[in-house]
Amino acid sequence: MSYGSLESSRTRRTLTFGARVLQDWQVDGPLLIGLCLAGAVGIVVLFSASGRNFEVLEQQGVRFALALVAMFALARVSPRVIRTATPWIYLLGLSLLLMVMLTGDIAMGAQRWLDLGVVRFQPSEIMKLAVPLGAAWYLHERPLPPSLAALLVVGIIILVPTTLIAEQPDLGTALLVAAAGGVVIVMAGLQIRYLLSAIGLLVPMAYVAWTFFLREYQRQRVMTFIDPQNDPLGSGYHIIQSQIAIGSGGVFGKGYLRGSQAQLEFLPERSTDFIFAVIGEEWGLMGLISVLLLYLFIIGRSLYLAATAPDTFARLGAGSLALTFCVYVCVNTGMVTGLLPVVGVPLPLISFGGTSMVTLMAGFGILMALSARRKLVSG
Repeated sequence: MSYGSLESSRTRRTLTFGARVLQDWQVDGPLLIGLCLAGAVGIVVLFSASGRNFEVLEQQGVRFALALVAMFALARVSPRVIRTATPWIYLLGLSLLLMVMLTGDIAMGAQRWLDLGVVRFQPSEIMKLAVPLGAAWYLHERPLPPSLAALLVVGIIILVPTTLIAEQPDLGTALLVAAAGGVVIVMAGLQIRYLLSAIGLLVPMAYVAWTFFLREYQRQRVMTFIDPQNDPLGSGYHIIQSQIAIGSGGVFGKGYLRGSQAQLEFLPERSTDFIFAVIGEEWGLMGLISVLLLYLFIIGRSLYLAATAPDTFARLGAGSLALTFCVYVCVNTGMVTGLLPVVGVPLPLISFGGTSMVTLMAGFGILMALSARRKLVSG
């Protein structure tokens, strides 16, 4: 046997072994590849955005590795176990949000963190998964499209944690949690009359929120979105510098590690919320399109897995997790380009951060578990 044939045989055996391992762990290979590519892009971009800080790279790599462990672990969980545990996880998340309101740590004017001594975390991250799964859990044994009574119950499931998170205040996360629950309602087959009624309520709801609930800095963000030039050195600074960075990148960008807005620190939050602008400046329009295509592949593959899920709970739960990821991408890219108000949402899997990354990868693990071809046991 020739050397080439021997190497080809070894390669086939390695690929077969890898596919068998992924199958045993209920992990989808194409989706795993897409997620790892996004994580790799994040590490590369962070090296530039952080000012060539190797410590940041090391931290991001460790966090991504932990997120992968969480994804692999959850992918092996039985869908029946996920369905049974969902209401308890939801109630646990609500309890932790109440604890945050009463005894949470205050940082930068917001009371969002809970310090348990061993670990310090944001309970709102739990609700990013618990709310869509809770809505799917409630609807899975009820006729679809849902009745008005069912919609009211689901609305309460969504509204309670959303309100608690908005009071911290954390408007960005509150909107994401509300969107995650809303996706389940739409996927369940929302009747057109209910959809039109909801659209009709948007204007009075927006007025009430603006008048009674939004804080001054949140109103300022909306006004800055309408006219960033009104306060170019204050509230409009982030958007203006971000648009300058993206626009100056042109089609092919200035080159890796050569972005003046990022390297000279004109661009605020360049490692977290505004890292998309760093990609635009250094990699140009082609770099931005490449990242968006990678996200599109991840979302498309996730929706495919959700469509092949075995029952209503699995389809609604997996589909909502996939579309929630899509919402994260749209909100971040929209606010960085000036199409949406700044709400403090990181770019998924690319921005620097640990809690958000682990939550996202845990969501993909649950998605893979739900889409595995294993029927739920009724009960």
